[in-house]
Amino acid sequence: MLIQHTRNPRVAWMTRWKEGAGKPPMYGDYEAQRHWQEVTYNLPIRQWYFNTSDNNLLYWGLDYPPLTAYHSFLCAYVAKLINPDWIALHTSRGYESQSHKLFMRTTVFVADLLIYIPAVILYCCSLKETSTKKKVSSALCILLYPGLILIDHGHFQYNSVSLGFALWGVLCLSYDWDLLGSAAFCLALNYKQMELYHSLPFFCYLLGKCFKKGLKGKGLLLLIKLAGTVVASFAVCWLPFCTDVEQIMQVLRRLFPIDRGLFEDKVANIWCSLSVLIKIKNVVSPQTQLKLSFAVTFLSLLPTCIKLTVQPSLRGFKLTLVSCALSFFLFSFQVHEKSILLVSVPVCLIINEVPFMATWFLLVSTFSMLPLLLKDGLLLPYAVTTLAFLSACVASFAIFEKTSAKDLQLKPFSQSLRGYVSWFKLFPKIVRSLFLLSVTLMGVLSVMSAAVHPPQRFPDLFPVSVSSISCLHFLFFLVYFNVIILWDSKNSRNQKKVS
Repeated sequence: MLIQHTRNPRVAWMTRWKEGAGKPPMYGDYEAQRHWQEVTYNLPIRQWYFNTSDNNLLYWGLDYPPLTAYHSFLCAYVAKLINPDWIALHTSRGYESQSHKLFMRTTVFVADLLIYIPAVILYCCSLKETSTKKKVSSALCILLYPGLILIDHGHFQYNSVSLGFALWGVLCLSYDWDLLGSAAFCLALNYKQMELYHSLPFFCYLLGKCFKKGLKGKGLLLLIKLAGTVVASFAVCWLPFCTDVEQIMQVLRRLFPIDRGLFEDKVANIWCSLSVLIKIKNVVSPQTQLKLSFAVTFLSLLPTCIKLTVQPSLRGFKLTLVSCALSFFLFSFQVHEKSILLVSVPVCLIINEVPFMATWFLLVSTFSMLPLLLKDGLLLPYAVTTLAFLSACVASFAIFEKTSAKDLQLKPFSQSLRGYVSWFKLFPKIVRSLFLLSVTLMGVLSVMSAAVHPPQRFPDLFPVSVSSISCLHFLFFLVYFNVIILWDSKNSRNQKKVS
């Protein structure tokens, strides 16, 4: 039985206990999902996002868009049929049982089966100029990505739903089904507002297509159709809340709470890392923090978005998804450790194109969430899934043989530097050495974080080290992906032309 469970990490977690179990008063993210089922089933829609005697917003109040609430209601309806005690108003708070644990884990697995996994498989099947073996390998490595497995099935969330909808959007755009792709992304955005990380690449790519077709002809018609699709998609999702302006405003206030601060916990972004030296939260006012983060984020993603709008291509679109999401993660306001998943899934989409760098990034992204995973007692699953993923990538793509400038998509950049940087010929050897050093460092820090007590003077030594080192990695990857995008030739043979 144990062997059968370990073959599928998603199934294996159905028998594990949950994040925050038995830890009042909040109990963890698992309880948040259960509580939302309790609220959405027992209260009228107009009260879902308001603070009332039956809905204390300080206790896991709903702070995601309507589709998350509808999903919670659907799960609650099934839960009610099985055991009404699971979602009983007030009395079910902190409910813990083996049967309920199995039910909740099953809901995550079903979401994977219905939305995320089919999107991954169909996306890999749609890859052009790729052998069947590579398509299977890509699908295997994407599905084995440990970060999403650990967060959704260990920490307990439904990230695969919003990310799955976003993948469906990418898949539809790859077939030029622009309206369906727009609708799919609207569903993603209406499930989790963090999908804003991906909004600019979708917008710029589709706007660029409209420009290419001509805004006095087919392009204008496409633009009108896209606008209509977006408006209709949002109208359907928000319809129950459109009866009152205050309802809409309250939902928006819940979705974008400025008072939570610049970042949460020890997230591997620039603001948290800088706070080791300068306590930004104490020096700069919240309003200034918001403006500063917005300005830096906007400036960091502007070049690639302009490039995508002027030269829209499917390859450029996927790369811009990565760079924009990474810019948001590194520089934007109110970032959580788990937000790195919004970068990781787009990186998964290009694992067949740049397997070495994609594998490296995905390892770092999982490592960056180590403090959160250790809180949830997920050290062993973290180690097992990470090793399984790395083994799959090495076996499938021979990543250590894919480090030349051409393999890393850096040939145009290297040609522009060859006359100035003589050591660029040594780049493959350098990047392999950096990878091995990085993996070794992550391994050592993982062991120390789990087994060594930090000095009393520096209780956060290991979490801060993890976040800072991960942040340095992410800055390196941001530069790398931006270089690929900005130096990419318009007439590259791998670029899909927009007619």
